[in-house]
Amino acid sequence: MDTLLAWGKWGVLVCGVAGLFICAGQMAIGRKNRSTFAADGATGIPWVLGGLSLAATAGSIVGVFFR
Repeated sequence: MDTLLAWGKWGVLVCGVAGLFICAGQMAIGRKNRSTFAADGATGIPWVLGGLSLAATAGSIVGVFFR
């Protein structure tokens, strides 16, 4: 179970970093004449950070119950 949780944690971390890069790209591309595209990138950042926080918390909670 520990190995599965570790793999899941790293998978979520990789996806979270990719999500932050995608949001940054949207903001950079949307800077000129596409303000809604930039706004979508900016509003995506809290969702990515929330998902990473949830994954970090969930890993700790599940680890307590399966020891």
